[in-house]
Amino acid sequence: MRHLLALTILLALVLGLDQAQAQQRQKALVFGRSADASYLDPAKFYDNESAMVIENIFDGLVRYRDDSTLIEPALATSWTVSADGRTFTFPLRRGVTFHDGTSFNAQAAQFSLLRKLDPSHPFYRAKHGKMDTTLRCVKSVEALDENTLRITLKDRYAPFLDELARHSSYIVSPTAVRADPDGFEKHPVGTGPFVFESWLPGDRIILRANPNYFGGAPKITSLVFKVVPDARMRLLELKTGTIHAMDALAPEDKDTVRRSPGLAVEAKPGLNVGYLSMNGERPPLDNPKVRLAIAHAINQPALLRLAYQGMAAPAASLLPPTMWGHNAKITGYRYDPELARKLLRQAGLAKGFETTLWVMPVSRPYMPQPDKIARFLQENLAAVGIRVRLVTHDWSTYLAKVYNGEHDLCLLGWVSTADPSDILNHLLDKENANKPDATNISFFRDQHVHTLLHSAELETDAGKRLTLYAQAQERASELAPLVPLAHAHQLLARSTSVVGIVNHPTGVIRFAKARFQ
Repeated sequence: MRHLLALTILLALVLGLDQAQAQQRQKALVFGRSADASYLDPAKFYDNESAMVIENIFDGLVRYRDDSTLIEPALATSWTVSADGRTFTFPLRRGVTFHDGTSFNAQAAQFSLLRKLDPSHPFYRAKHGKMDTTLRCVKSVEALDENTLRITLKDRYAPFLDELARHSSYIVSPTAVRADPDGFEKHPVGTGPFVFESWLPGDRIILRANPNYFGGAPKITSLVFKVVPDARMRLLELKTGTIHAMDALAPEDKDTVRRSPGLAVEAKPGLNVGYLSMNGERPPLDNPKVRLAIAHAINQPALLRLAYQGMAAPAASLLPPTMWGHNAKITGYRYDPELARKLLRQAGLAKGFETTLWVMPVSRPYMPQPDKIARFLQENLAAVGIRVRLVTHDWSTYLAKVYNGEHDLCLLGWVSTADPSDILNHLLDKENANKPDATNISFFRDQHVHTLLHSAELETDAGKRLTLYAQAQERASELAPLVPLAHAHQLLARSTSVVGIVNHPTGVIRFAKARFQ
């Protein structure tokens, strides 16, 4: 009897231990996505997959609220602005530490920002400023004392706080950078809700919860970003429970998720644009008539039905309808194959021409099915005599090559922040058409558009800024350096056992408040 009682107690202990271990494992949230990050250094990254991880490791002085694109304090507790609009003073949070145990203070913030801006900074790298011109407006960054930072601008600059809320302005640990300046991008250290643990390239990134996070310790023990390139395979893993949430859901699968017990899908308008870029440095794409012919050859309504299935708004200009600055007067390019052929004849290309269309190998928030879109465009262009060969590369190579202008036509997109300058400057300004790190991959160098965009940055009157951005969009629509295709809805599929994931309008996903129920 004593042996039986002891065995019963032992079995209960083992079962209890197994249950406790299972519950502990259950607190590790696995998120499935289509591609891996490139760099995890806020000063260096250039893609949304990197931004999604950076968002959960680092903090900025300010940030977007979870429920909107309104800006709120983060590592700063508030801010004041001088009468001339050029000097911003930030009182900082006290008692915050980086993941390596060192203190966050004004000197750390100064180090972090100047590392991106100042070529004389010992840890500045030329790469830091090439892909993202954020904070080029800054004249000086000063630590007034341990807990006060002052930033002075070269001139009044309307999007400044918006730029501080972007990932490229997030604050890094000076100690970690000094210890490994060029390896920091693979071993990031911030102040955020999750601590970097490991990275198996092409497979997964593992973060663990930061118990000392100033916003409150996460309810999950760890966060895994798992790469599952195929959308159907991601959905299968969601159904079987090997992942708990996923993005880049194929639009035709949204109803499948809604009908599946234990699964849910969230869809919301996104601040993004998927577009067809035309490299203006390559004949005959340097001719506006040829670019307009391509634009009018595309059956956009049919494309949206086929590839987005109602989960996108048609793009008439680069700015989505939900973004401030959107010019509703622009109607886009009507589908008119006969007009396309006429324009080609006027350009001396009555028999058409041959070219290449580069297509992404992975799903993106703005373009969940790029292969389907590429084949559709190929057929549309063939109908007017433009013979297109499809080209692809692995994701990191694809980005590097298109930023270096090696394409003719290519598919890409932009996931934006709240200010029009983010999309319009990056995709249309001649200052961002410099190889090998161009974001203006149409290599559109129009002086009038540049002047309009630059004037809008310096203008703090909202009405005047609106007029300038409207004019820039109209000019770009006339010259057609690219064809806006769609503003995709952000789709997040998840297990109903998981709540609190923030699917933010800026395209990132926050997990600080995620929990299992």
